[in-house]
Amino acid sequence: MSHSEVTRPTLSDALTERMLDLIRQGGHRPGDRLPSTRELSQRFAVTTPTLREALRRLEATGAIEMRHGSGIYVGAAIERVVLPNPNVRQIHGEQLLDLLDARILIEPPLAARAALNKRGAELRTLLDRAAQYLQGRDTELAEVNLDFHRSVARAAGNGVLAEVVDSLLTVHASEQREILRLFDDRRRDYEEHLAILEAIVDGDPQSAGELMKAHLLDVKTVIEQRM
Repeated sequence: MSHSEVTRPTLSDALTERMLDLIRQGGHRPGDRLPSTRELSQRFAVTTPTLREALRRLEATGAIEMRHGSGIYVGAAIERVVLPNPNVRQIHGEQLLDLLDARILIEPPLAARAALNKRGAELRTLLDRAAQYLQGRDTELAEVNLDFHRSVARAAGNGVLAEVVDSLLTVHASEQREILRLFDDRRRDYEEHLAILEAIVDGDPQSAGELMKAHLLDVKTVIEQRM
């Protein structure tokens, strides 16, 4: 088999690109409805099964969303640069520590940048919600806590790095909930988040970065002791 044969785009590849062109050139935004499968098959002059293969590929990356009985819609991830791997399942042991190490390397500088931008309104709203969930169910509190970390990353102003953090948290959401269960100190977790927020609001990048690093190291230490 020649190199050209290996790299030659398939019909599904070509259809995927044409679908993306249709979305972009049509000015479609996430949530917009797209033509039906029948209309798209006629437009691209392909059979419905061939089209569905391309649509499944786009759906797997979040570029489109196929709603049963409703139609095809532009997905929320259409403009993402970094995507979480939907095939990853649970991780354990060293991988869990690697996950925390990655966050320790990435998130403190983002917290410092967020402080330079002094963008804390969304963060305060999330912590107000977290305060309400301190006596509630783990699932609700875990999701708000993860959203706090996502929001700090967004507040840093670098969209790609925000997507990296979101991908880490999204793919390993079950592990993040396990981290919360093992850490098992809701009040301390909340107060550390609150201290990070105050440093960001005060425009103190050094404190924001140091507090975020200390917070994640604190969590990692507890996890290592429990493993």
